[in-house]
Amino acid sequence: MKVENIAIQLYTLREFIRTPADIAATLKRVAQIGYRAVQVSGMGPIEESELVAICQGEGLTICATHEPGDVILKSPEKVVERLSKLGCKYTAYPFPAGIDFADEASVQGLISGLDKSGAVLASAGQTLLYHNHAHEFIRSGNRTVLDRIYAETDPRNLAAEPDTYWVQYGGGDPVTWIEKLSGRVPVLHCKDYVVEPPDKPRFAEVGYGNLNWLAIVAAAEKAGTEWFVVEQDTCPGDPFESIKLSFDYLSKTFVS
Repeated sequence: MKVENIAIQLYTLREFIRTPADIAATLKRVAQIGYRAVQVSGMGPIEESELVAICQGEGLTICATHEPGDVILKSPEKVVERLSKLGCKYTAYPFPAGIDFADEASVQGLISGLDKSGAVLASAGQTLLYHNHAHEFIRSGNRTVLDRIYAETDPRNLAAEPDTYWVQYGGGDPVTWIEKLSGRVPVLHCKDYVVEPPDKPRFAEVGYGNLNWLAIVAAAEKAGTEWFVVEQDTCPGDPFESIKLSFDYLSKTFVS
């Protein structure tokens, strides 16, 4: 891992990126912490050209985005245009809103839609990823829905953005899933998992929870992961303090 490959998912800082002025101030703080890349998500309105200029000014690469799921499935050409403006190769389908994983037609519609939209992005030299939560670990026959999503799509059309917290929460093993998807995991969401009394799991700063990061990072590097993206859906205090703890852990533990 190189320090340039550690990114922050800006959804973590969504309360601080509502206006262009907020975005500029927040990205300055992100760069001061040491991050050199960002994933764009949860952001208020801003022209792509202005966002690119702010990032370039702070020495930040836009490594990936999350785009609205309905836009990805219904208007993938708009996603291609936006990524081109941002100078970005990767975007992820962020959340299966409106998908009933207990209904075969709904599941099949999602899988087919991802494959078709991914083909549009692939033809433009871009890559569609799937960002999992725990929903996808619902069983569908003798497999999970997440198994089906990757088994029933063309790897050229859909890659993975495994979320380590949600894999664990869903009863999976992050290392096993990364190994299973080797060569198909350009972006990894690094999110730790801790349990508080009496038995409630919550999001934690990377390296401060129960996940085995030595094994996770080793598996990801072997699988060809390009971007290690820190994300923390909720933070116990100041989100900037949380993302610094995560950055410091990853950079001090894994950067060679």
